[in-house]
Amino acid sequence: MSDDFDDEAARKGGPQAFIDQRAAPTRVGLVIPDVRGRATTHSIEARKAEFEGLASAIRVEIVFSEIAKVREIKPATFIGGGHVEEIAKRVKEEEIELLLVDTALHPIQQRNLEKETGTKVLDRTGLILEIFGERAATREGVLQVELAHLNYQKSRLVRSWTHLERQRGSGGFGFMGGPGETQLESDRRQLQDRIKMLEERIEKVRQTRGQQKGRRDAVPFQVVALVGYTNAGKSSIFNALTGAGVFAKDLLFATLDTTVRKISLPHGREVMLSDTVGFVSDLPTDLIAAFRATLEEVLEAHVILHVRDVANPDHAAQAQDVLKVLEELGMSAETTPIIEVWNKVDLLERDADGTYPALATLSPLGKVAASVPVSAQTGEGLDRLLDTIEKVLGGQGRTYRVLVPHTAGADVGWLYGHAEIIGKDEPDENGQVYEVRVEARHKNAFTERFAGRIEGSDAA
Repeated sequence: MSDDFDDEAARKGGPQAFIDQRAAPTRVGLVIPDVRGRATTHSIEARKAEFEGLASAIRVEIVFSEIAKVREIKPATFIGGGHVEEIAKRVKEEEIELLLVDTALHPIQQRNLEKETGTKVLDRTGLILEIFGERAATREGVLQVELAHLNYQKSRLVRSWTHLERQRGSGGFGFMGGPGETQLESDRRQLQDRIKMLEERIEKVRQTRGQQKGRRDAVPFQVVALVGYTNAGKSSIFNALTGAGVFAKDLLFATLDTTVRKISLPHGREVMLSDTVGFVSDLPTDLIAAFRATLEEVLEAHVILHVRDVANPDHAAQAQDVLKVLEELGMSAETTPIIEVWNKVDLLERDADGTYPALATLSPLGKVAASVPVSAQTGEGLDRLLDTIEKVLGGQGRTYRVLVPHTAGADVGWLYGHAEIIGKDEPDENGQVYEVRVEARHKNAFTERFAGRIEGSDAA
């Protein structure tokens, strides 16, 4: 693949544009290892359902999905020889083209499993990279996916097979359709050169983002970021609050590239609402690092909306995974207020009085500013959510009363641009008194501009 990918193709649909949808879906088998003694917050049934969801996120036909009990991890194949023999037999009988294994395999384990089963093997990391490769639609997203893929590829001395290579040809992109045929067969030195070049390009994107952020900081809009486990309904909530047409579907990683829209809160305050990529358990470290720039909207957020799918029986473990990723990004409830959004209450049983018994025993995870039950599908609870966002943001500023003379029109404009107008008195001969809430970042400018006109001791 050349150093420059097709920008026009990316704009028309990104990596998806390389897929020949006429090709028949690849026949795959899923193996979910259940390792004895391994600490995990997810039940094996929940892990199986999630892995099936991950596989369904790409164009494959799931022929079988089974749990493999692992008493002891085998250095050569991860799972035991008996299981390998059974899988190999099933692969042959059912003409399986790709075997997906729900764990992070060492390169030698992957190659040995391919030899023993007679088919191509992909582990959990590789599958997630493939999904991201199909979802990336912006230039930055494409670069980040390729970088994560190449870092993954470094430890694999032979080119990993991709189930989409027959659909995409030698110019494919993504994990299975990652860098083109020539690059994947080149030596480690060329691979490292490509990685260095991608890192330089992404750094330029970050610099540009920093310049844009500087311009955004001049605008008094606070950022409210949606985060959550993949498929928790973040994009559905985003669409319901903004009226945007962001892709929202019952599909893992439906959203990859960050989307930002301006919304108005009940009392007129305007904020930027940011929809971000969903998290998942065991998200590859390289992918978290590569997408750090994309997640900068979260890092800069004034409030985080942690969306939880409370209709999912595994939501508590999912929430823990989300907080773990936030922690890896350097965020916590100690630094940024978190509002838990309990989504999909429309899927819960409701009592005659309209309450949801399942919510009575539900508790927020960790320290949160508030928790709000909502349904993105029916709209229930969204007004309360907006009120809560406004209340939490309001707690980050201080309230003042300030006199503005009739001749000081520019001061009125400054207040509307840099503060929240809570109320105003009837005008008199001296002007009009405004009650405003001012954030800490604007306090110095406010007190300097309105010196001598601020009422009460709260101006200190």
